Amino acid sequence: MNFEKYPFERLTEILSDVEGNGNYELSALTIGEPKFETPDFIQDTLKNSTELLKKYPASAGIPELKEAMINFVSKRFDVNLDFSQIIPTFGTREVLFNFPQFALFDIKNPVIAFTNPFYQIYEGAAIASRAEVIHIDLVKENDFKAELSAEQLKKCDLVVLNFPNNPTSASMSVQELGTWVEKALKYDFILINDECYSEIYFDENDKPASLLEASKLVGNDKFKNVLVMNSISKRSSAPGLRSGFIAGDAKILKEYMQYRTYVGCASPVPLQYAAAAAWNEESHVEYFRSIYKKNFELAYEILGVKPPQATFYIWLEVEDEIEFTRELYRQKNIKVLPGSFLGREGIGKGYVRIALVENAKKTEEVLKRLKDFIDG
Repeated sequence: MNFEKYPFERLTEILSDVEGNGNYELSALTIGEPKFETPDFIQDTLKNSTELLKKYPASAGIPELKEAMINFVSKRFDVNLDFSQIIPTFGTREVLFNFPQFALFDIKNPVIAFTNPFYQIYEGAAIASRAEVIHIDLVKENDFKAELSAEQLKKCDLVVLNFPNNPTSASMSVQELGTWVEKALKYDFILINDECYSEIYFDENDKPASLLEASKLVGNDKFKNVLVMNSISKRSSAPGLRSGFIAGDAKILKEYMQYRTYVGCASPVPLQYAAAAAWNEESHVEYFRSIYKKNFELAYEILGVKPPQATFYIWLEVEDEIEFTRELYRQKNIKVLPGSFLGREGIGKGYVRIALVENAKKTEEVLKRLKDFIDG
């Protein structure tokens, strides 16, 4: 298999001959990893469950974890699932990689479509599945929203959306997602939405929608051909717990569950109990949201960047993203990620991704440095 280099490896390469300005503390705004302590109650649950390390974890997940995830979906999206409609996963990265291999295995010339720019695991899954790729280009002209022609849709076996979107920070309404559900039914392809940024939003009256809500909206109550993935990594500042889920079409999930018993990626039982505690609790999520909201208020005040509906990313338009990245590091000791590293066929060119994952004090300082550089 010939996998492309990860964006962060490419970033290291283009900065290898550049020395960051030592007059400033290094600020890495490149990776979408929250820089906050995992809440104590989650850590305590993990510590108090270590005696369960003596048990092999079941691939299907402990009932307490599935119930916590089902409760989350019910409270957040007003969608009621049963145990047949959800599978706990080892975060979302592993399922985003192995589910396409499972789903496309018996198809002679499989075709997968996914948003472009993208989280690179989508491309890796396509390569591992020997699938033809159709890029769903997210550009300024379409407000960074997903569109494909009827001819392209007819070819698709699997479509992966990602809204709220990494890296553009765009969102799609429940009605817009509903049209995608209708397309999945009309053209008979599996439709996935990677929703791991759904909980990093800033207006209680304008929360991002789930594809499950959209499926109900258009009358697809059994979620035929529809799946979503979500994770507590961003929501609970707990990426190390590796707790996610895939939910939706029970028929697909029944067969996928059998496949997963061979994959062997079940989460250790103590981690599952800690994850259940996290999925069941909301006040800590509200606290983290308040920090991200403050960060975007600072970004608007300092850079004039309009806050997105969700995510913690700025998709900043620049003239030359490679030169911008190199000079920003040289002059201000700030690292950002060139948008062209996250896209293909020219998509992402002329943008950099900035992750606002620090506290407000650090964010304000680095944004002022960034403003200085831009005005330079």
